Amino acid sequence: MPPDNPLSPAGLRLLDRRNFLSHAAGGLSGIALAGLLAQEGLLAAEAGPIRPAIAPEAPLRARAAHFPARAKRVLMIFCSGACSHLDTWDYKPELIKRHNTPMPGSDKLVTFQGKSGNLIKSPWKFKPRGQSGKMVSDLLPNLAELSDEMCFIHSMTSKINTHGPGENFMSTGFTVEGYPSAGAWISYALGSECDNLPAFVAIPDPRGQPQAGPSNWSSGFLPAVFQGTSFNAQEPIANLATPRELSAAAERSTHDFLKLLNDKHLARNPGDSELSARIASYELAARLQLSAPEVGDLSRETTAMHASYGTNDSNTIKAGFARNCLLARRLLERGVRFVQLFNGAYAMGEGVGNWDGHKTLKTQYEVHAPILDQPAAALLKDLKARGLLDDTLVVWTTEFGRMPTFQAGANGRDHNPKGFTVWLAGAGVKRAHSYGQTDEFGYQAVENPSSVYELHATILHLLGLDHQRLSYFHNGTEQRLTFVHGRVIQDVLA
Repeated sequence: MPPDNPLSPAGLRLLDRRNFLSHAAGGLSGIALAGLLAQEGLLAAEAGPIRPAIAPEAPLRARAAHFPARAKRVLMIFCSGACSHLDTWDYKPELIKRHNTPMPGSDKLVTFQGKSGNLIKSPWKFKPRGQSGKMVSDLLPNLAELSDEMCFIHSMTSKINTHGPGENFMSTGFTVEGYPSAGAWISYALGSECDNLPAFVAIPDPRGQPQAGPSNWSSGFLPAVFQGTSFNAQEPIANLATPRELSAAAERSTHDFLKLLNDKHLARNPGDSELSARIASYELAARLQLSAPEVGDLSRETTAMHASYGTNDSNTIKAGFARNCLLARRLLERGVRFVQLFNGAYAMGEGVGNWDGHKTLKTQYEVHAPILDQPAAALLKDLKARGLLDDTLVVWTTEFGRMPTFQAGANGRDHNPKGFTVWLAGAGVKRAHSYGQTDEFGYQAVENPSSVYELHATILHLLGLDHQRLSYFHNGTEQRLTFVHGRVIQDVLA
C-alpha cells in the first residue's frame, strides 16, 4: 500500500517553519564559506582531465597548462656521480670543529662501500657570498657568486644509494628503467613552443653519457615522440645532412611527393593515431634538417660570449662542456621546452670523469670543479642578461649526496641518500633562499625533509601543471611522474 504521506522525511521537515529557516540559513552560510575559501585558494582543485588532449597529427603542438604558469621552460643541470653537498653548498661549522673525530653512532655504520672513518671537514673554505651572505665553498667560486639568484633545498633525500638507479630516480621518479623522464612528461603535457626543434633535448657531457644513459631522457611508456633528443656541441644530431649527390630541388620534390603519399595513406586510414604520430615525427625530422645546423652553429656567437663561457679553454673537456652550455642557451631561447645538461660521465670509470669521489676526493674534485664552474655560471648570467631567467626554471641537481666522514682507509666520501642539496633559480622561485637543513654534520635531513617526488611536483607546478592531474594509462592503471606521492614545496615559491 502507498504511504499515508508521500513526502520524504526531509520534505516533512521543510514544512516546519523553524526547520525551513534553519536549513535556509545553513545553506546560505555554506555558500558564503565556499566563497571565502575560494578567495583564499583553500578549496580543493576542481576535477579536470588527467590526460592532455593530443592531436595525433601534431603531437608536439603547444597545449594549455592546468593553471597560469610561472615558467615556460626548464634547464636541468645534472652533475653525474653524486656531487658532495658538504664540499659545495652545505656549510657545517660543527664538521669543521670535530674534524678527524668519530661521528657519534658511526662505530656500526656501514655505507655503500664499507665502514666509515672519521668526520672530515671540507678541504675548501666556505665564505659568505653576495648580499645574502650565503656560505658557499671556494670549490665553485663563479657559481658561488651567483648564490643570490639561487633557492637552495638543503633537505633533499633519495631512496637509493647506487648511481644508475639514483640517476633514474632523479630523472624519472623510479629507480628502475622503463619509466618516462621528467622532460618527457613535460613534453607530453605541454608540447613545444617551436615547430622545428625537439621539445626535449638531452645534452650529454663531452666525456660520454651518465651511468643510466638514455634512461635519463627516455619516454618510457609514453609515445616515443616525447623522448628526449640526445646531442651535444661535439656530436650534432646524426644523419641530418643531405647527400651531396642530391640537389636542393630534388630534395624538395622528394619531400613534397612523400607528403602526398602520407596524406593519401592517412586518408585511407582515418583515426589511426599511431600513423598520424609517425608522420608528424618524420615531418619534424625534415624540419630539423634545416634548423638543427643553425642552432648548433656556435660561430654565430661573439668572441666575448665565447670567452665568458670558456669555449676555447686549454682544458679541452672544460671547453667542450662550455660549448654544451652555450648550446643549451641557444636551444632555450628558441623555445625548447626542457633541456637536460649533463656534467660528468662514466666512460672513464669511478671518479675519473664524474663526481664519484670515493678514494681521492680533493684531487678529483679539483679536476671536475673548473669544468663545471665557469661555463655553468656564464650560462646562468647569460640567461639573466637576456631576460630568459624570468620564464625559465633552472634546476641544479645530482643523484644523491655524500657522507660527512671519509671512508675507512681512503680519502673520499661514500654515498649518502639521507640528505643532500639541490638548488633552483629563475622563474617562480625565491631568490637567496634556503629551505630545510641536514643535521650538524650534514648526514641526514632533519628540517623539512624533501623527496624527489616533491621536487618533481614543484617543477610541474611552476610550469602550470598539477602533478595529480597529469597521468597516462598504462598496464591497467593511471601512471604519474610522482607515482602516488608528492606535494608542492610551497615555501620555495616566490
